[in-house]
Amino acid sequence: MGSWYWWMILGMAVVTYIPRAIPLTFLEGRELPAVVQNVLRNIPYAVLGALIFPAIFFIQENIWFGVIGAIAAFGIAFTGANVMIVVLGSIAVLAVFSLFI
Repeated sequence: MGSWYWWMILGMAVVTYIPRAIPLTFLEGRELPAVVQNVLRNIPYAVLGALIFPAIFFIQENIWFGVIGAIAAFGIAFTGANVMIVVLGSIAVLAVFSLFI
């Protein structure tokens, strides 16, 4: 492997590290306003919805798997559960649902 690869890996590491380190450096010890904290708390759910919702329409075999999974995920997320619980819960519901079909 030539030195070009090592420089490229180092450059990618720096470019990835800088956007993560700057906010941590400047916001250390500061309390964010409640509005900003509420927005940041909802970002994982918004990203999860943006990734999963279009995939529901592209299911080839049985559209009901997507519909049931989306309803389960929405119901679990509405209770205020963690994102990981939402994902695992909808997978569990679909596993049980697939046993009966």
